[in-house]
Amino acid sequence: MSEYILEMKNITKTFPGVKALDNVNLKVKEGQIHALVGENGAGKSTLMNVLSGVYPYGTYQGDIYFNGKKCVFRNIRESERVGIAIIHQELALNPYMTIAENIYLGNERAKNGIINWDLTNHQAAKLIQRVGLREKHTALIKDIGVGKQQLVEIAKALSKQVKLLILDEPTAALNDEDSNNLLNLLVELNQKQGITCIIISHKIHEVTKIAEEITVLRDGALIETLVKGRDEITENRIIKGMVGRELVNRFPARTPKIGDIGFEVKNWVVYNPLDEEKIVIKNVSMNVRKGEVVGIAGLMGAGRTELCMSLFGRAYGKKISGKLIKDGRELRLKTIREAIENGLAYVTEDRKTAGLILIDDIRRNITLSRLDKISNNNVIDDNVEIRAAEEQSKLLTIKSSGIYQKAGTLSGGNQQKVVLSKWIFSEPDVLFLDEPTRGIDVGAKYEIYTIINQLAEQGKCVVVVSSELPEILGICDRIYIMNEGRIVGEMDKETANQESIMKCILKSSQNGSESAS
Repeated sequence: MSEYILEMKNITKTFPGVKALDNVNLKVKEGQIHALVGENGAGKSTLMNVLSGVYPYGTYQGDIYFNGKKCVFRNIRESERVGIAIIHQELALNPYMTIAENIYLGNERAKNGIINWDLTNHQAAKLIQRVGLREKHTALIKDIGVGKQQLVEIAKALSKQVKLLILDEPTAALNDEDSNNLLNLLVELNQKQGITCIIISHKIHEVTKIAEEITVLRDGALIETLVKGRDEITENRIIKGMVGRELVNRFPARTPKIGDIGFEVKNWVVYNPLDEEKIVIKNVSMNVRKGEVVGIAGLMGAGRTELCMSLFGRAYGKKISGKLIKDGRELRLKTIREAIENGLAYVTEDRKTAGLILIDDIRRNITLSRLDKISNNNVIDDNVEIRAAEEQSKLLTIKSSGIYQKAGTLSGGNQQKVVLSKWIFSEPDVLFLDEPTRGIDVGAKYEIYTIINQLAEQGKCVVVVSSELPEILGICDRIYIMNEGRIVGEMDKETANQESIMKCILKSSQNGSESAS
C-alpha cells in the first residue's frame, strides 16, 4: 500500500480567461499535516475545491487518487463518503440552529425520515467534548464566537468519519489565543487519532509550527514541496517561493509628512443597539492629523470596530453622544450618506458580506459609493463609469480579466483592492480601515500597505484597526490602545512595541477589575 493517502496528478483547471491551475502534482502522506501556501490567486483553494468535488469531475483535467483508488467526485457528498472533508474560510453554519443541529445538518441521525434527537444530541455531545468545545450542544451558533464556530465545523467533519481534513484559512478571523487552541487541536487529531490534515494559511509562522511538509504554489503552478528535517524551512524561503522574489522588508518605507489635526473625536459614547442599557464605547477621545496613519490596537471585543462604525454615520450603535470635528468644524452625522458627503470612508473587516456585491462586476463595485460622480440627472453615464472603474483598477493594480469580471471570482487580495478602490473613488479625507489585510498573503499585504502610505502622502487622515500587532507597529505613526470600550493608552511609533501594548491592555483590565470590586 502506498504511503500517500492522496495523490493529485497533472491537475489543470481553467476559468474564462484564466488558467487557475497548471499541471499541478500534489502528494500527501497518510497521518501527516501538510500545508499549502501561496499568494491570493495562486490556486490553493481551487486545488482543494477540485479535490473535494466543489469543482466536479469533468470540469478539470488530471487524476485524483485517494487511498490508492482513482476518484471521480461529482459533488461534495461523494468526497465525504470516502472520508474527505473541507472546511471553507466562510463557515457553512446556520446561526439560528443549535450546535448539535449544525453538526448533523445534511447528515442527520434519522430512520425512515424521522430524526432521532436523543441519538443526535448524545453523539453531538461526544463530538463537542472530542474537539475541546466547552459549550452545551443546545447553544445557538449565533451565540458563540468565531473560534468556537471553527470547532463546531471540525466536529461536523469528524461526524462524517473523516480521514483527510482540509482547512482553508482556519485562523484568518481568530485572535492569537483561539488560533493557538485550534492549531493544538489539529496536532492532537493528527497525532492521537491519525487524521491527515491539509491546511491552507497565509500565516507562515503557523504553518512552520505544525506542518511536516509545505507545498508552495505560485500563479497556479507548484513551485516546491519543503520537508521538515530535509529542507531548510524559513519564513523568507517560503515567501520567496510564494512571491517569486526576496521580500526583504514586510513594510514599505515611508517618510511621514504630518500636518495639522484633520479629524477629532471628543467624549464619544455609544450604546449597544440590541441592549440600550449597555455601553459599548465609553467616553472615547482621539485625533488624527493630516498625513498621519493612526493605529487602534486591542484584543477582540475591545470595541475597535464598533467605534469606527459609529463614527461613520452612526452605522453602529444607539444613543450616541459626543463631538466629531473635521478641519475645525463640528460634524453632525446621522446617516452613512452624510458621512460620505462629508469626506468619511469606512473599509469593513468583512469584505465578502458588507464590503462587496460579489455577484456584481468590478466596475459597479468601484463606483457604488459615489453614483453621483458618474450620473447626469440621476441617470448613470456608462462611459464615465467605465473610465472611472478602469482608472481605479489601474491605480490599485487589480489583477483581473477586466472591469466586467465578477468580484466574487477575484482572489482575496484583489477583492480587498476593489473595496479600497470603492472608497478612494468617493474622495474621502478620513479613512477608517478595519482589518485591511485580513485573509490575504504577504505580497498582497505589501501592496495594501503601499496604498495606505500613498493615501497618507496625499494628506488624508488614515485610521487602521488590526489584530496583528506587527502590522500596527509596521505601518502606523501613532497608536491608540483600546480595551473594554475605552482608550487606555497612546504611544508613538518610536516607543511602542508588542510588549508595551499588551502591558497597557493587561494593566487597564486589572484596574477595571479593582474598580468594579
